[in-house]
Order: sequence, then C-alpha cells, then structure tokens
Amino acid sequence: MANNIKKAYNDPEFLYSADARPIRILSEFLEPQSRFRHAKIKDTIVFFGSARLISGKDAKKKVKSLKGKKKSSDKLADALIDLEMSRYYDDAVELSSKLTKWSLGLENTHRRFVICSGGGPGIMEASNLGAKKAGGKSIGLNISLPFEQSPNPYISKDLNFEFHYFFMRKFWFAYLAKALVIMPGGFGTIDELFEILTLVQTGKIRKKMPIVIYDKEFWGKILNFEEFAKKRLIEKSDLDLFYIANSVDDAFDYLTRELYKHYLKIEVSLFNINKKSHKDE
Repeated sequence: MANNIKKAYNDPEFLYSADARPIRILSEFLEPQSRFRHAKIKDTIVFFGSARLISGKDAKKKVKSLKGKKKSSDKLADALIDLEMSRYYDDAVELSSKLTKWSLGLENTHRRFVICSGGGPGIMEASNLGAKKAGGKSIGLNISLPFEQSPNPYISKDLNFEFHYFFMRKFWFAYLAKALVIMPGGFGTIDELFEILTLVQTGKIRKKMPIVIYDKEFWGKILNFEEFAKKRLIEKSDLDLFYIANSVDDAFDYLTRELYKHYLKIEVSLFNINKKSHKDE
C-alpha cells in the first residue's frame, strides 16, 4: 500500500506556517550563500539611495512633455525637481562603472568588489546599470513589498535575489560589503546608513569599511553630523567613520585608495612573496 503521508520538508502547508518560520529565515541565509559561492563572489561595494530618482535623459523628456500644457504647473514643478535630482542617478551610473572597470582591471583577483544594490529602480537601477556598462556582474537584493518593486533589468541574472525578511536582506548587504556608497535618498537610505554606522561604531562590524556619503550640498541640508558631536551625542572621532564626497572622481579616488590599503596591499604582497618563493625552488 502506498504511503500518502507527506514528509515535513515536502509539505507546503507546514512550510508556510508560523511554526516553520525559522526554516524560511534559514533559507534566506543558505540559498544566497550557495549562489554567492557558486558565482565566486568574495565581496561587494553596496550602493544605497532613493528608488524615486530617474536619469537626466528621462527627466528632460518629462519636463519637455509638460511645458506649455494647461493645468500642469504642479506637475511641471515636480518634474523640474526630478530633473535637478537626476544628476545623482547619472553620477551613480558613472561611479559604479568606474569602480567596476577598476575591479575588473585588478591583477591576481577574481570577482572582487562587485557592485550590489537593493535591486529596484532609482539609484539601485543606476548602480546596476553602471556595472553592466563596464562589462561586469552586479547583484540585486530585492525585497517583497505590499507595493510591487520589480527587479531592474540590469542585475546579473544569476545574482538576482528576492527576500521576504528585511533583516536577512540587510544581513547580506552588510556581510559581503567592503565599502558603502550613500547617494541621496529618503527614510530607507537613512535607515541603512545609520544601521551600518552603528555596527561600525560599536565594533559589531570589525572589518574596515569605507563609507562614502555622496554630496555635501544635499546631505548638509538633511543631516547635521557636526551637531551630533557638538551636543556630545557622538564622539568627534565618529565623524571619521565616513567620508563626504562631492564628485564622482572624489568618491572613486577615496574608495579605491581605501580598498587597496585595507584589502589589496597585503594580498598583492603575499602573492609576490609566493611567486618569488616558487622561482627559487
């Protein structure tokens, strides 16, 4: 007689129950880990920023379509703000592309400092687009939301992830990251910035992690970091946990210098030592 009793691991009713939540959480650790190992992804540069920003090209089209139309003053005003903010989208594309080209040009390394984003539109899309333009792979760590956030089309196919749990998604952002780029954004971007800063400040993240906050003009109107220190809410030394960059070249130079110093200098030295010892054999 055939046994029709379902095994627990093959029972959807159980797997989607409250009792099986730990299994689902563990799956969002193990499945990405397996894919990262298969793709030989060692570490990442994570881009955070607004999902609402659009490219300069699209912003100009939007403004053009609204000019001269009746009863469109509010929409035109919004479109002009979108055009003003579009430079950050374009800068994210350029910075991601430059970092990817730099990574691909490194000797004696493989799949280092791969661009990683939240997988959606805006700055996330821009960073994935920049990596693709440079001929490199990039990662998208998407999240299921009540309002649909579709993965952008520039993520590498084998590195496109969909998470249910925010904390597991945040784990993968932090665990592989060797550097962080914070472009202009809203609540989500600020949440991600301060969470990483807190982990670095408290030593929960022990690795060296250069953090670039992009554009003093923007962030200076949003957050007054110096005031935190003046009011003794943080140490003055905590202001050294991040670097404010005002251009793509500024951000690129800082990130590559720091990544080389903390992660590549020792590895290159060890490679040269091993290479020399092999010649002596």
